[in-house]
Amino acid sequence: MKLSMLSPLLLSVFLFSLLQSSTFASYIVYLGGHNHGLNPTSAELHRVKNSHYELLGSLVGSTETAKEKIFYSYTRNINGFAAILDEDEASQVSKHPNVVSVFLNKGRKLHTTRSWDFLRLERNGVIPSDSLWKKAKFGEDTIIGNLDTGVWPESKSFSDDGIGPIPSRWRGSCQRGVGDRFRCNRKLIGAKYFNRGYKAYLGEKLNATFKTVRDHEGHGSHTLSTAGGNFVDGASVFGYGNGTAKGGSPKARVAAYKVCWPPVNGNQCFDADIMAAFDAAISDGVDVLSVSLGGEPAEFFEDGIAIGSFHAVKKGISVVFTLDREFTSYVELGNKIRLKGASLAAATLKSKTSYPLIGADRAKAANASAVDAILCQPGSLDPTKVKGKILVCLRGINARTDKGKQALLAGAVGMILANDEKSGNEVIADPHLLPATHLNFTDGVTVFAYINSTKKPTAYLTPVKTLLDAKPAPFMASFSSRGPNMIDPAILKPDITAPGVSIIAAFSESVGPTEDESDTRRIPFTSQSGTSMSCPHVSGIVGLLKSLHPEWSPA
Repeated sequence: MKLSMLSPLLLSVFLFSLLQSSTFASYIVYLGGHNHGLNPTSAELHRVKNSHYELLGSLVGSTETAKEKIFYSYTRNINGFAAILDEDEASQVSKHPNVVSVFLNKGRKLHTTRSWDFLRLERNGVIPSDSLWKKAKFGEDTIIGNLDTGVWPESKSFSDDGIGPIPSRWRGSCQRGVGDRFRCNRKLIGAKYFNRGYKAYLGEKLNATFKTVRDHEGHGSHTLSTAGGNFVDGASVFGYGNGTAKGGSPKARVAAYKVCWPPVNGNQCFDADIMAAFDAAISDGVDVLSVSLGGEPAEFFEDGIAIGSFHAVKKGISVVFTLDREFTSYVELGNKIRLKGASLAAATLKSKTSYPLIGADRAKAANASAVDAILCQPGSLDPTKVKGKILVCLRGINARTDKGKQALLAGAVGMILANDEKSGNEVIADPHLLPATHLNFTDGVTVFAYINSTKKPTAYLTPVKTLLDAKPAPFMASFSSRGPNMIDPAILKPDITAPGVSIIAAFSESVGPTEDESDTRRIPFTSQSGTSMSCPHVSGIVGLLKSLHPEWSPA
């Protein structure tokens, strides 16, 4: 039967079914490198873009169709494009002789001041004459780029006080959002956002809140200030860890490349955007790129981060992926046992006397399982059992600060967060919403054993104190990246470790320190832990080495 013989209704149904039978997704087509130099002419860039349209057009019917499908053309350093294709089209493109690889636009996750004293760049706040800081002039004029959630430009860490003119070799720009008062300066010299890959995955239009480099999550501000933040006196989190905040290269120039957005199915940074940011940063003239994000391992030619890093290193840019201070709060049990925990909770117990203590498994709601309750998952706790008591929650599944939120909502006066066996001895100081402390696995077992040994268990949580020169230090956190490389075991990476636990750095004032909607607190600095925090420490040191030895290769 000819299509012209079908009724309009049947024709619509037929065409809809035809479209539904094809699965469209966003793909990246990688073509290798370019023949043009670092500063291509507009004619050369136009020629590259047209070659992308012609290549895809030869397989999808026309260059006009190709233009509709392609949403990124990588024209400066990386050669390739990102496009909406169905599985058959992607398969055909992969067979083209000029194509190196075709892969899905995969999603990535973010890898979630005392540090520099610990790394011996200073001694008790005094910078010795033989410090690498002084030798390298504090990273003066080195340019550090950061691929992350953006930046909070008003943070004092990005003030240009004491900073000279922008280096003439800088070729980047400052992209302002719609109706946003975002401004760059002589310190924060560049800012760009990339969201087309995110939009393609989401499958819908983005509003004005997605058209800005401004950091609404805090992760990007934290990592960028750790790598290259300026000196800021009196930095602390609720008065804890008070001191002068600064990055590894405090006099370096910094540039923010926003590639991460609100999570979609757990992913928030997409390869198409990451590759576009790499392509831009290389041309802009960065010396160091700090990238605190990652995902599942993939073959190198099907990994946007690996491809971007390869082209950056080819141009001499160092790319970095990936302590002995404690914030302590003690648990004092009713049987006189005292256990040391970690916390950055601003709130303290109203009374210095002991409070009733209950395990979360014993405080479960009628319709909840004991497994969900002991993890203090939302809706799993019975307020009548929790009210006025210190609640003991087990680490796992939901966020550490969310467990505190659930305890608070159920009426608890305090919380003890106990590690599961997998988390072992790693304890994290978090800015909880209520008095709380985090215990290691062994001490958590002690608490549960005490609860089971008496009819009326009690406990008290001491106010948080900052302790320096804690031992042992350094030690490897359980979240630390391990080598060798999972794709090629002959590559012994990672090969450098750096501080990543309870790191104080700049934060976004668009969100509270727990990053929960109910947290109305706003602070200019916060403490975070993760490989994300280790990565910019290395980036900052690399910035110093770039200043001291500009002729050195990334290796």
